[in-house]
Amino acid sequence: MHRRTLLAAALAGAVVTPALASGTARAADPGPSVTRTGTTTLDGQAIFFVSYDGLVNNNAFQKNGLLTYKGYQYAVWYTADRNAVVGRRVLGGSTWATVKVGHTLRYNDSHNVISMGVSKVDGRLHLNMDSHSDGFTYVKSVAGLMDNPAGLSWTASRFGAPQSTLDGLALTSQFTYPQFVSTPDGKLQLSYRVAVSGNGRNALAEYDGTRWTNLGEWSASTGTYTSEHGSSTARNMYLHGIDYDRNGRLHSFFTWREQNGAVMCNGGGITNHDTGYVYSDDRGRTWRNNAGTVVGVTGGSDKVSVTDAGLVIDPLNPDHSLMNQESQFTDSAGRPHAIISYVPGRFGQCTTNYVANRTANGRAFHVRRNASGTWQKTEIPVPLNSSQRTKLILDTYDNAYAIFPFGRIAAASAASGYTDWRILFDGSGLNAFGEVVVDETRVAQDGVLSFMYQEKSSGTTPSALHVTDFRLPA
Repeated sequence: MHRRTLLAAALAGAVVTPALASGTARAADPGPSVTRTGTTTLDGQAIFFVSYDGLVNNNAFQKNGLLTYKGYQYAVWYTADRNAVVGRRVLGGSTWATVKVGHTLRYNDSHNVISMGVSKVDGRLHLNMDSHSDGFTYVKSVAGLMDNPAGLSWTASRFGAPQSTLDGLALTSQFTYPQFVSTPDGKLQLSYRVAVSGNGRNALAEYDGTRWTNLGEWSASTGTYTSEHGSSTARNMYLHGIDYDRNGRLHSFFTWREQNGAVMCNGGGITNHDTGYVYSDDRGRTWRNNAGTVVGVTGGSDKVSVTDAGLVIDPLNPDHSLMNQESQFTDSAGRPHAIISYVPGRFGQCTTNYVANRTANGRAFHVRRNASGTWQKTEIPVPLNSSQRTKLILDTYDNAYAIFPFGRIAAASAASGYTDWRILFDGSGLNAFGEVVVDETRVAQDGVLSFMYQEKSSGTTPSALHVTDFRLPA
């Protein structure tokens, strides 16, 4: 693969590009707006500890920590006494019913999140939790619980015992980042990482309503990457997400993280580089680059590798503290959008302290493929004021919303070609710690932006965990 890692090329990518109309907006379509409709409390005293600059109950890469299905919303978290809890409420309701699922958090590690998924084929809720390069805990509900929430009581008896496998299927002894995704045909897939940071591979498992099958690994950790500073021969692909669009295509943006710090200008930075993109039209069995060329086969010998051509859609070398696992979404036409963030070159050519530099000078960018198939990037004129991640959703009219750390919301209209980004909500009154967990499934169901956040605290003093709702244009 021809590497575009020269700093000039990287900085060229940081310039705000001229945006074209999205191709879907009409003159009569409303622009973005948010109207706050209420806040509910999940737990007045949820567990609180800061690890890897984040909280175990509010890591933006959770998929899903908050989800909506058939008129009910579901949330997962750990209580002050470390119990894993799942709650539900009627959409718009103020009261959450909660159930302990029989597992307690093992370590004070913010990676050990709880993720939820729904297998539509049999109406089960699935939970995967408490893992960081080691074993996981898996819990699933009885069949039909998600299909008849009003008719079935919300009690611990509706959930099976915690397991260390997927109904007997052992995946790997080094498991991290569970992300459930419902397939268009009603099955449930689990995306996860095998091995460790800087030397890991992405993999998929699939549940068909009867049993789990391990589809296998689809990204490679091998190959040589060379920057202007040095080389690395091991890495892992960090996903911004994994999502099906309404046409059944599976999309994934990603960044690479190198194992060898020699690729950086300074050891205080982070070895993430480049924004890449792949997709699959066969439920994750075969992966293609933006041009449609096959670049990997899940479970096969040919995996998506750093040396494959056509993966990079926005080049950036490892000197700008690019964030991993940020955010992605697809619009009404199935076109992929993402949020990425880093320290632009105008603030210096070499970050020397990842957290401090991102907090002082980090900026988020909206990257998307337009109607003509061209990739475009627009800087969102909102300082991060944080080292952490920003989330992305699109409303019914394809207006884009970026949910920043501390619960701030910025938005841009599809009609403008996403050039009119502005703050709609500044986070006032939330007292949010940092990253928030967005309900990616709710927007399409009732036009509400809903996110979970935890109030600031110190040390290990528990704090309140909330869900707040904003009505979007109808």
